[in-house]
Amino acid sequence: MTRILILQGHPDASQPHFNHALADAYGRGAEDHGHDVRRIDVAKLDFPLLRDPEQWMHGAVPPGLVEAQHAIGWAQHLVIFFPLWLGGVPALLKGFLEQVARPGFAFHPEGKNPLANKGLTGRSARVVVTMGMPALIYRFYFRAHSLRALERNILGFVGIAPIHETLIGRLGELSDRQRADWLKKLEKLGQQAG
Repeated sequence: MTRILILQGHPDASQPHFNHALADAYGRGAEDHGHDVRRIDVAKLDFPLLRDPEQWMHGAVPPGLVEAQHAIGWAQHLVIFFPLWLGGVPALLKGFLEQVARPGFAFHPEGKNPLANKGLTGRSARVVVTMGMPALIYRFYFRAHSLRALERNILGFVGIAPIHETLIGRLGELSDRQRADWLKKLEKLGQQAG
């Protein structure tokens, strides 16, 4: 049994999106196979954006994110869902990650080598990104720059590895059958906790 945290990073909580259906399929597959699953919908949380490095280094985690930080600490596997917005991670998700991945939790800045003091080692992740453009164009022409930044500069920096990716392109052009196929794929990944 794996402890799985599903982070829904779609910034619009006013209506269900395909990102939500994908996360539900993953969670259903995981729960059906005995994995322990928790969920966080970032768009439903109330927190301020960080505005200065002093606040990040020494300020307290906002009360609305304390439980989210505990859930990240609890998890063995994180699954992050988000739509590609302007070529990158939506600002709300980035702001959430900045708030929860603080010194003393996500990494320990003591010592001469800050890269050696990762606070979230022993965890793996999957990042699921939906986008309007073809996934191959994003991966090879744009070199998946924002995804690489998330993997290397945030998740990898705090010790999360391995990190796997699922890129779903041409979202607006997918047929009902293609959407159903993606939901089945995500359910199967949930079964495998992968």
